[in-house]
Order: sequence, then structure tokens, then C-alpha cells
Amino acid sequence: MFKAIVVQEADKGVSAALQELDDDQLPDFPEADRPVTVAVEYTTLNYKDGMVLNGLGRLVRKYPHVPGIDFAGTVEASAHPDFKPGDPVVLTGWRVGEMTWGGHAQKARVKGDWLVPLPDGLTARRAMAIGTAGFAAMLGIMALEEHGLTPDAGEVLVTGAGGGVGSIAVATLANLGYRLAASTGRAETHDYLRGLGAAEIVDRAELAEPSKRPLESERWAGCVDAVGGTTLARVLGQMAYGHSVAAVGLAGGSTLETTVLPFLLRGVNLLGIDSVMCPPARRRAAWTRLAKELPMDKLDAMTTEAGLGDLLGLGKDILKGKVRGRLVVGCRD
Repeated sequence: MFKAIVVQEADKGVSAALQELDDDQLPDFPEADRPVTVAVEYTTLNYKDGMVLNGLGRLVRKYPHVPGIDFAGTVEASAHPDFKPGDPVVLTGWRVGEMTWGGHAQKARVKGDWLVPLPDGLTARRAMAIGTAGFAAMLGIMALEEHGLTPDAGEVLVTGAGGGVGSIAVATLANLGYRLAASTGRAETHDYLRGLGAAEIVDRAELAEPSKRPLESERWAGCVDAVGGTTLARVLGQMAYGHSVAAVGLAGGSTLETTVLPFLLRGVNLLGIDSVMCPPARRRAAWTRLAKELPMDKLDAMTTEAGLGDLLGLGKDILKGKVRGRLVVGCRD
């Protein structure tokens, strides 16, 4: 038996509860998928998890369902040649927690190809303090660097900086020697962001209003954008010639109303970052870099911990923007 958060269909939407399940209830994958069963040590809470816990967005098509789009733990049983019992592993993406059962449980069973070996020196707790958000942030940094960004290129902007993606992006970029501007709408996060390495704070309101001009003064050498919507459109018009924006999130909306002028007149690049179906080799590269380049003291400082049962209330909090930094959820107690 193991504990899990189980979401069930109800008369007026869905209901979620902490339940005890039997191993036989874990997903049954074909032998060709080389399934692996993982004893989950830590998971986390993402915005998408909050939607699933509250029955929003039609992300789940089959109930009962266990949410949790990422987890870290130890292999318990394996049909995959790359993994054996006792191996530490981490999982993000692949629509786990949506299309298949996820990590808000003490056990999970997934396709073996979906797992990444936990890099040396990185604990399961810290892996989930990084989680999907930090993984996506690193993918954004890698894309910017591959398009020419270097620390001497100029100031780099991180939008939605008080959230999970933004926090990891700020701490990592600052550690790599970049001069960082952090955009947030929460005054209480200013000291927190400066502590992560931000040299400048940009009020969210400065970027939230549509620009009256398609091009503004060149300001940013790069941007990790976790907001989308009007903010992304505004940032595109402020990019320096030949530089890039990594689009990582859509907390401010999925609609992008802009012109082609930043692309045609300044050679700006808009780089889409997909953390869900990212190929395995790139996943491993990103996790290896996170283990080496993200300052662990700053990661620990931005992390709070909760238990499985706390997810029922926290799932509502994250939808209201009340979760700051990184939250890890211990699954073994």
C-alpha cells in the first residue's frame, strides 16, 4: 500500500483527497515501454498541478487520476536496461500527471525512457526544488546562449521573476556572471530577488501596458520570459539588435499581439521553450548544468517544504499567485 493524492470526478467538477492505494493500481505499461517503478521521495507543485487538482483546463481525460508533473526518487523495479533498483532518478514532462498518473504519491510507474539519472551531487529534494520550473529555466538559458548570449552582451531581463521559473533563472544567470533585471509585480519579493542576484528590479506595470510604438529603445541583451501576453510583446520591442527572448511560460496570457518589426528591423529571435517533450539527451545536459551552475545555497533559501496532504490547499494557493519561489513536497512520511 502507498499514499497518493487521488482526483475523482464529482457532480460539480472534481474532488481530490489523500488516499491509500495498492501497487496493483499503478499504471500498467506494455513490456515494450520498459516500465520502471519509482519510490517517490519528493515531488513539487506547479501551476499545471493546481489546475489538475481543481479540475481546470481539461488536462485530465480519465479518472481516477494521480496528479504531479514531476518527481524524484529511487528505482524500485525496472524493465529498462539503463536503470536498476536503487538508482536515483528524476522525471519532468512527458505529460505525466496529465495523461498518465504522476508524482503526487509515494510510488509512480512510468516508461523507462522518460527518466533521467539524478546527476552526481544533486539530492532528490533539491531536484524537486528545481523541478519542471527550474528545468525549463535552464532550457531557456541554453537556448539564449546557443543564439549568442554572453555575460558581456548587456543586461538580461527575467520576467515573472518571483515565481519558480524566474527564481531559478535569476539565481543561475547571476551565478554565470550576467547582469540581471528582475520583473515582478510583488513589492515583497524585491529583497528576495536581490538576494538571488538581481541588480535591478523592474515593476511589472512597466511591461504590462501595450506600447504605443512597435519598437522602443534597445534595452535588453536577452530575456527569459515566464509571462507571455502583453509583457512578451512589450519586451520584444525593447530587445537589442540581434538578441533573443526565450518564451518559457504564459502566466500573463497565451495571446501575443505584436508586429513583425522587431524581427525584421532588429533581427530579434523569439525562442520557444518546450520542457514537456524535450529529447532525452538535452534533458540530461540541462540537469547536468543545473547541478553544477545553480548555487545550491540560493536554491535552499528559496525553498519551502510541505507534505502530501498539504497539496489539497496549496493547489488553490498556486492558482492565486500565493506560492513564492520553490516548494518541495516530501512523500515518505
